[in-house]
Amino acid sequence: MDSQLIPKQEIGSEMDAVSSISFETLAEAITFFVIAKKRLADVSNWSRVCGTEATTFELLNTLGSAPAELGEGNLIKIDIPGPGTGIGGGYDWVKIEKIESGENLNEQFFGFRVRPCANPDKPLAGTAHFFKDSATSTFLVRLAQNTVYAEMHGRNEVPNTADASFFDGLRNMTVGYTAKIGLSYPQWKLLVDGLVREEDPVSKSS
Repeated sequence: MDSQLIPKQEIGSEMDAVSSISFETLAEAITFFVIAKKRLADVSNWSRVCGTEATTFELLNTLGSAPAELGEGNLIKIDIPGPGTGIGGGYDWVKIEKIESGENLNEQFFGFRVRPCANPDKPLAGTAHFFKDSATSTFLVRLAQNTVYAEMHGRNEVPNTADASFFDGLRNMTVGYTAKIGLSYPQWKLLVDGLVREEDPVSKSS
């Protein structure tokens, strides 16, 4: 895949989660790739795709209020298990900084990259996420021959403790450390598995 969506790993930890599904014909794979792209873009239904509402995601516009379609500059409000931060209003926040799709003779792909950002209600208060804004998460679906892949790639993940209050810093250190040692992997594996599940996880859970 010829893309700059996944940054070079330079600091902190990294994580990769990948799942795939193969079909007998290219036509079947192309049809399913369209479905997988729609699932990926439907961020507010990711908890259903994962099959658990332990962590929920909400896609918002640039002001952090009204529902939005996937677009660069839009925000994702994340509610993970356990206490949130004061600076984040109880949530972790990321901004969609790049959306990209591409096609060549051998592959098609669609994906986007997010980065920790401020709570839109407290834009000057600093990064409202357990990772510093050096971290990125890239979400992708790819079609290669008769196989559709779903991927999540975390890069440059460093716990956000420097600019936070004592309690927020303690929480971010705890959550960031558990993510660093791989305990966030199951969450992202549920997502990529759901993105390429042949049955519709959203309809099934409705």
